Amino acid sequence: MAAACGHSAAPSNSSVVAAPPATTAQPAPAPEDAAPPAAKTGGFDGAAAYDFTAKLVSFGPRPPASDAIHRTQDYIIGELKSFGCTVDTDDFNAETPIGTLAMKNIVAKIPGESQGIILLLTHYDTLRLENFVGAEDAGSSTGLMLEMARLLCGGPKRKNAVWIAFLDGEEAQQVVNGVAQWTNEDSVYGSREMAARFAISGDLKRIHAVILADMVGQKGLAIARDENSTRWLTDLVWSTAKRLGYGDIFVSESSNVQDDHESFTRRGVPAVDIIDLNGYSYWHTAQDTLDKISAHSLAIVGHVILESVNELQK
Repeated sequence: MAAACGHSAAPSNSSVVAAPPATTAQPAPAPEDAAPPAAKTGGFDGAAAYDFTAKLVSFGPRPPASDAIHRTQDYIIGELKSFGCTVDTDDFNAETPIGTLAMKNIVAKIPGESQGIILLLTHYDTLRLENFVGAEDAGSSTGLMLEMARLLCGGPKRKNAVWIAFLDGEEAQQVVNGVAQWTNEDSVYGSREMAARFAISGDLKRIHAVILADMVGQKGLAIARDENSTRWLTDLVWSTAKRLGYGDIFVSESSNVQDDHESFTRRGVPAVDIIDLNGYSYWHTAQDTLDKISAHSLAIVGHVILESVNELQK
């Protein structure tokens, strides 16, 4: 994602993707970062979301069309099926500044009683940087959405269907001196593909709301209201967070972020981006590692998204 105000990442030494590290045991979060019991967060298990995130990080750098992202795709699909989710995949080729790249969107579909859809989004690819394992961007949101799928796929049928989409190709593919060269053409490949396909299939008209999670697991989380998100939907999510006692996390300050949600708002679909971009100094650097992630933060954001979905069902 990119901040419209021009927020940029600190450059790394190279844009070449390093080989993934060997899988090792992940450290447990510090006590102050531990998730509260799932019973206190609507059934959403922040510790499980952290474990999913740790597994994703263990694959190493995961840019599109890499061996590591193929292993990541197999893992996500395998986990979703083990939860009892109905899983659809969309394999497509994206024309990028560095050539044609094979990409894959993955969707877990939880049916509802009506034709309406609430669409939850995350991206699972990482920026094409050396040693960049993307614990926060976007391991955290993908781990969160895996836990959301585990919870919802086995739950009771709701009024509206809930679709949880794991998107490929959110990041810009052209990287110069360690800095992503974000443009409207070189970014959000997966969400653009999905929105276009849903427009053709007619599913786009069925979507009542889109909730995007991106960079939601960092310690000291402070999520600003995104000005590029739909106002009423942002109000719903932030009021839900305040009601749950998380007003210090979902703050009143505003930001201006370009991200996957805009592929839907441009087509008239209400969408909100839940992201703490400006507060994360390790963004797009090799220091975006698992030790920066808090199971407590994941639990809070998961709880807010879950309760926001419940509000949208009314």
